Amino acid sequence: MRIELAASLFLWAACIAGSVEAQPRAGAGPVRAKPSIEGDWRVNFILPMEATPATPQLVVSEEEAKAVAAAAGAALSDEFAKTLDPELPMLVPLSDGLAIVRGQRRTRVVVQPADGKLPYTAAARKELDTPPPDGLADNPEQRPNAERCLVGQGQPPLSSFALDSQIQILVTRDYVVIHVEYGDDVRIVPLNRAHAPRVSWSRLGDSIGHWEGKTLVVETVGQPDADRIHLAPTLIVPGEARVIERLTPISERELLYQFTIVDPKTYTGPWLAEFSWFRTDKPMYEHACHEGNYSLPNILAGARYAESVRRGGR
Repeated sequence: MRIELAASLFLWAACIAGSVEAQPRAGAGPVRAKPSIEGDWRVNFILPMEATPATPQLVVSEEEAKAVAAAAGAALSDEFAKTLDPELPMLVPLSDGLAIVRGQRRTRVVVQPADGKLPYTAAARKELDTPPPDGLADNPEQRPNAERCLVGQGQPPLSSFALDSQIQILVTRDYVVIHVEYGDDVRIVPLNRAHAPRVSWSRLGDSIGHWEGKTLVVETVGQPDADRIHLAPTLIVPGEARVIERLTPISERELLYQFTIVDPKTYTGPWLAEFSWFRTDKPMYEHACHEGNYSLPNILAGARYAESVRRGGR
């Protein structure tokens, strides 16, 4: 444990020491001569993934955005209450509404194809429309990684639970570090390298990156197939897929985040989604998921009770 802690502290210090653009803080964020992806970024948006019959248009006015956000927020609250922690719906009324990109209110994150619909294969659409089977609950290891607090919002793409979400980005010559507050997930992205051997891939997959001008491009492979369904908004990310992320500073205050998933078994063609993160001076806090994870023992206890009932017990 001490060795692991020392290694973590060394890496953190090295990232800070090697930062190419770190500057002292002033006001709501670091002052830089030019826009940079480095720093602390936050989103607090309701993010519908695709277009709906009620919202075929991508951009709406501020007044229209309020109505769309209210309807989407109500649906999101219902999903949270049914499938996730029932405390999460309390975040919805505190959101900043629909996403903003370059000053425009967006009704969805998918921008290509133009119809705003993900090009799922027929099999993938069927998977989305079919209720998932009850998972095994003989022991904790059979439960999903997120349920066990082994992953949070750090699995790419960074689109899940965009309510009061925060990331911290550190940039060095050879690495970019993406630290997600919810789940305390950290991706250390080596630059201009090949993917690591499979044996070293983590629950966040294996990420490598390169620069295209001021844009950081990150490719991730090898995420656990058991985590293939990302929630809120729902998105299929198979274990064999490649996730491509692009992070582009479009101003000192705004970071454009774009992503796509490449997997012919799931998607019939290319697509692109995007939304913006905004610079913040809000500090990041420890997300003590495991310490407060009362759901997991309750799920296992519920499974034992169901077994007892089936055996004729009480």
